[in-house]
Amino acid sequence: MVYLFLAEGFEDMEAVVPFDLMKRAGIEVKTVGIGGKTVESAHGLSVTAEITEKEVCFENSKAFVFPGGWPGAKNLKNSETVNNAITFALHNDIIIGAICASPGYVLSGTGALSGKKYTCFPGFEVPEGKYTAGKVEIDGKLITACGPAAAKDFALALVKAINGSLDGVEDFSE
Repeated sequence: MVYLFLAEGFEDMEAVVPFDLMKRAGIEVKTVGIGGKTVESAHGLSVTAEITEKEVCFENSKAFVFPGGWPGAKNLKNSETVNNAITFALHNDIIIGAICASPGYVLSGTGALSGKKYTCFPGFEVPEGKYTAGKVEIDGKLITACGPAAAKDFALALVKAINGSLDGVEDFSE
């Protein structure tokens, strides 16, 4: 199971594109509403998440995905469930995907970036890891991307890491 966390103010493309491509690749994905089932994006898209944060079951997880956006990343960071998911992922070799503000903001202080290469939206860099300014960075089980323009590449990196191939989404890769 992949859990895609949605908090008020999430960046639309950074959630919808990974969700779409993972589903096309046959990956089981559940959207998680932080603070309730209905969540509004940074651009006013109202999404009804499949489950609330209280319903997340860490034990069957393959990946946790954190879109950016503002104040979406701030609202993710303030969630106890999100912080527990990151800790669980680090202790159980589970993929963490974060894009835009989320690598430098949501993952900051959790240990997820320690000694790892990462990228994020400019201005959200932190000294914990090795910031590269790349479009997408993959360092072990950590997959990060710089922002909305990298949403497709981020999604493809997630699919390949989870499935081991791009089967089902070959038409979207270059």
